[in-house]
Amino acid sequence: MIVAVSLVYRNALIYELVMLGLYGRHYGGRYRSVAALIPAGSSVLDLCCGPGVLFDRYLRARSVDYTGIDVNPRFVARVNRLGGRGVLDDLGEGRPLPEADTVLMQASLYQFLPDPGPILRRMLRAARQQVILAEPVRNLATGHNPWLAALARRQTDPGLGARTARFTEASFDAFIAGLGQRVTRSYLIPGGREKVAVLDPRGGSPS
Repeated sequence: MIVAVSLVYRNALIYELVMLGLYGRHYGGRYRSVAALIPAGSSVLDLCCGPGVLFDRYLRARSVDYTGIDVNPRFVARVNRLGGRGVLDDLGEGRPLPEADTVLMQASLYQFLPDPGPILRRMLRAARQQVILAEPVRNLATGHNPWLAALARRQTDPGLGARTARFTEASFDAFIAGLGQRVTRSYLIPGGREKVAVLDPRGGSPS
């Protein structure tokens, strides 16, 4: 059930301004690094899709069959207005995911800590070709400034309660290392704030 959302998630423009402030000149690069992995004309399932920026600016012109799932009704409505398929759902409730060639999650896996295994297993079952994880590994919410950290945690609540845990690069690397040969590549996006991992759903069993 959605409770009161933080300011960042109340409006698409505010969301983008905050993300632009975090990523600076590398803001577009975080989306391009993911979009470049997705073939034109393929199907995409984007979990915790936000206001649909990836689809709107980087995938729509390439005839991608796009479905975005989010817990925020404003964001879901925007995806539908843009011509994608927006689905309102709380991913924490464990329902099966619709199948797609690519299943991805950008900057939201931390919402499932301390155990992201169940959501990842659902992603792998739903993906026909690849799973893409793009996760922040440098975070204000776990920074050394306690005031900034507290503010960041309060303002990144999508409506399900604040999540205090975040990945570091070391902890994210350790997590994907446990997936063995499923991981086909991993790399930092320009600026180093997010790390991308590409997984083959046809590999061995996930940890």
